[in-house]
Amino acid sequence: MGASSIYRHFQSKEELLIADLDELQEEAWRRFRLDDDRKAPTRKRVTRFLDAQHQLLAEDSDLTLIALRATTRPGIRVAQQVLALNDRTIGLLMEIMQMGRMQSQLKRNVDVLEAARVVFNITQGARIPWANGLTDAETCRQAIQKGVDLLFGGLDKSD
Repeated sequence: MGASSIYRHFQSKEELLIADLDELQEEAWRRFRLDDDRKAPTRKRVTRFLDAQHQLLAEDSDLTLIALRATTRPGIRVAQQVLALNDRTIGLLMEIMQMGRMQSQLKRNVDVLEAARVVFNITQGARIPWANGLTDAETCRQAIQKGVDLLFGGLDKSD
């Protein structure tokens, strides 16, 4: 495929990479759904999704770096695409948490949208040093897990 054909659909290399990131996000969700036990504890389901997502992102950390940097310039087209992906991830996390609340695994008064946003922000915060080469993929995954465990300490009904 020639460059002119590619640029007919994408205005920059970053847009092309964000399209790839979009496909990875969909693949992470598909992998999660394949063997998702909807009755499993909410914390476990969230962790499984985040692990599936992280496994795919770890294969090409440059995509994560581009996505993180794009959001610092929200007026550009790539940033809008990344923000839409972020919203989709938050929606998927919210769906998992909503089911957990309906199954009485989470406290009744949990705002699942806000909890999903917090989980998303935990992942983004852990990915910044990883994407910039300051930590490795496993340290990033562990940081995400610690943040999720800390959050769920206040959300779980049993706690």
